[in-house]
Amino acid sequence: MRSVTETIVGFARTVRAAGVGADPERVQTMVRALDHLDVLDPSDVYWAGRLTLCSDPADLPRYDRCFAAYFSGQTARTVRRPPPVTVTRTLALPAAPREDGEDGERADPRTATSSAAEVLRHRDVARLGAAERAEVNRLIALLEAGAERRRSRRLAPAPSGRLDPHRTVREVLRHGGEVSRLRHRAHRTRPRRVVLLVDVSGSMAPYADALLRFAHAAVRSGGRTTEAFSAGTRLTRLTRELRHRDPDTAMAAVSQAIPDWSGGTRLGEELKEFLDRFGQRGLARGAIVVIASDGWERGDASLLGAQMARLRRLAHRVVWANPHKARPGYQPLTAGMTAALPHVDHFVAGHSLAALEELAQILKAGDARA
Repeated sequence: MRSVTETIVGFARTVRAAGVGADPERVQTMVRALDHLDVLDPSDVYWAGRLTLCSDPADLPRYDRCFAAYFSGQTARTVRRPPPVTVTRTLALPAAPREDGEDGERADPRTATSSAAEVLRHRDVARLGAAERAEVNRLIALLEAGAERRRSRRLAPAPSGRLDPHRTVREVLRHGGEVSRLRHRAHRTRPRRVVLLVDVSGSMAPYADALLRFAHAAVRSGGRTTEAFSAGTRLTRLTRELRHRDPDTAMAAVSQAIPDWSGGTRLGEELKEFLDRFGQRGLARGAIVVIASDGWERGDASLLGAQMARLRRLAHRVVWANPHKARPGYQPLTAGMTAALPHVDHFVAGHSLAALEELAQILKAGDARA
């Protein structure tokens, strides 16, 4: 049987596909609301979703259709809204003081739940229990990890911008030679390409699953402009496997595709292979390249430095996510990190949900460099 959170995440994807702006924060609010309601009562589930996922009156009919189809298989014509919610205000009397002198107030369970979720966001994924890891995995799947938009060379009609002489002349001819309106055009925008290289060596084993799940969220958000690879002793392209909608199905396919899971690390050689086979031909050119690794290079560190310099000349930005960066007193003193850092624009941690959310924001952040 699927858990409540998994069911709500699937429902949120359905309403989002229908045009309702159910962002991850709203989905988390709905899940927290259901902690205090009866999840077996359709009326409670309906109103919890309607009050948290919908932000516009136009969302309501779409939400109704999705709710009926997702939870009961009904069509929009047969769905019946649950009765309206009755709000009762209760005057809270101050609690009697305890004998030990402490005041008798109890913590609000909603505040406690919110605080627990905030703590979980910052927990190192290598130290999570099974239930906590499952919850973090579900939240990673909700991340919007799309990239910034870049200006295309193609021009399109626009309300302002450079003058479009051809369309302006046609407008003049349609009005019998009278200049009634000037037409303009401007450059189109398109998502910038994102390439993720995830280290799956033995030293990265505690973090590889979460980072690959982040890659899945990025591939799902970015569409055909996002590519993902694993790196260890071999370079493996994982984009096709990560296109599965369901994160667990995608991860199962990834585990079958990676032949060198928890092996050694030859980042310099793997980066050279990537640039020779894919990067020089276009994947890295003008792209945001994310390397997720702890930098424990067992090969030639000078080769890694040379390939990082080569990558920096091709890419728009280079981001390095090292899970160990968040540890107190960490210094990037390994040979691999020392060789790579001069060619990195953003050096970030990748150890927690909050760190992955920060990484997702960096992908959207334009040209600002850390």
